[in-house]
Amino acid sequence: MDDEHVHVALLKAMLVNVADEICAVLDSNEAEQAVKDFAPDLVLLDLHMPQPDGLEILRRLRVGRDSVRFPPVIVLTEEERSVAKSNALALGADDFLTKPLDRQEVVLRVRNHLRTRHLVEEIQRASGGHTPGSEPI
Repeated sequence: MDDEHVHVALLKAMLVNVADEICAVLDSNEAEQAVKDFAPDLVLLDLHMPQPDGLEILRRLRVGRDSVRFPPVIVLTEEERSVAKSNALALGADDFLTKPLDRQEVVLRVRNHLRTRHLVEEIQRASGGHTPGSEPI
């Protein structure tokens, strides 16, 4: 999710051989519904969007989520400040990419998160829907 057509087109071009399907959302007001409708394996989320901004979208997406089934979120930001990263991590972001984006880094991080996501799903299927370590305390 990014509000700039150029950034979205660039990300799509970078991920063409990595992702099976890509759903891009330019309007931050449509982000939550897009995640519900598309059910992605991974979310790339820009922090700097008009209201609601990326942190608010992350907060909304993480409320009441099933931590095992919810997709990982890689936050995109132009800031390297630790405050922005700390805020996003506190809200449940899984990783960061700093703009300008490096194609190789984007591809490797996306592949790693997708691989982990698919392994967790395989473990969950093999255990009959139960993921070890996900039982209530």
